[in-house]
Parts: sequence; structure tokens; C-alpha cells
Amino acid sequence: MAITRLGPNQSVNLASNVTRTLPAANGGTGATSFTSPKILQVVQASTTTETVKTNSTFSDTGLTADITPSATSSKVLIFVNCGGVGKATTDTYAQLKLLRGSTGLVTFEQRGGYTGGTVANKVGSCSTFYEDSPSTTSATTYKVQLRSGNNSTYAQMGDSASTSSIVLMEIAGW
Repeated sequence: MAITRLGPNQSVNLASNVTRTLPAANGGTGATSFTSPKILQVVQASTTTETVKTNSTFSDTGLTADITPSATSSKVLIFVNCGGVGKATTDTYAQLKLLRGSTGLVTFEQRGGYTGGTVANKVGSCSTFYEDSPSTTSATTYKVQLRSGNNSTYAQMGDSASTSSIVLMEIAGW
């Protein structure tokens, strides 16, 4: 095999010119092939149900979806978008929580504008995404809960003019 010296503006096409495995001792993995992650299933659910909270206890919003992973090694990628989220006073905020069953995964919130009084200013949407490792092949429920960030003021999610959605994607090989 001849060794060719490259000039300053030349390059090596690694896709066609490298035919061996880089040994682990030289920074490689020793692997000769790799499997790309694959989406095995997608589950989606939505609601337009209005949920109103006037205390700091988390309550279900009706935004829920179930997925049954095909392997314990699967990941579940969760996308949540809650519409019609708002509050009624400057000293509060709408706080949302994503759960797997009864286990809290992530909390997210809307601290936008307000109109005052008892009707929340529905400032728009509040979103999050989360990568979960449920480590099960049993049916698994994901849901969103809501609470007021201040014990006695008004927080809201959803109404007939806005849709809240949750999307679950089972990913293998991630």
C-alpha cells in the first residue's frame, strides 16, 4: 500500500476510503456498524377542557395519554403543548407538571400578562418536552396537572378556543 501525502487543499473521503474499524485504543469504539435510533410508535391525545385552579394543589387537567413500550430499553420522548394558559393577578402564575403515573417528571409554567379580576388572561400556550426511560413493557400513562403558583389566586389551562396536546414517541436504539 502506498502512502500519499495530501496538499493543503486536499481531503480524504472517509465514506469511501476508510474500510477498517478504528481500534478503541485509538479513540474508536471497536464497532464495525451502528444502528440508528428508530421511532417504534407514536401516540397523541388532546383536550379542549377548561381547568381552573385557585390553590397550590396540583390537579389533573384531562390531558393524558397511554403508551405500551415494546422493550424495557426503549425511551419515550414526550412533547406537551398546553393552550389557553393564563392567570388573573400579577402575584401568581400557572404551573404545570408532567407525570408518568404518579411520578413527577418536569414542572413548567406560564408567568405572562394578566387582566385582573376573576377571569384569567389566556396569554397563549405553555410547552415542554422530556425524554423518559420508563424501563417497562407495561401500559404507561403520562398526564399533565395544573396549579396556581399562589395559594389563593386564579390559574387556568384550556378552553373551547384552544387545544392542549400531548405526543408520546417510543424510540429504540437511543
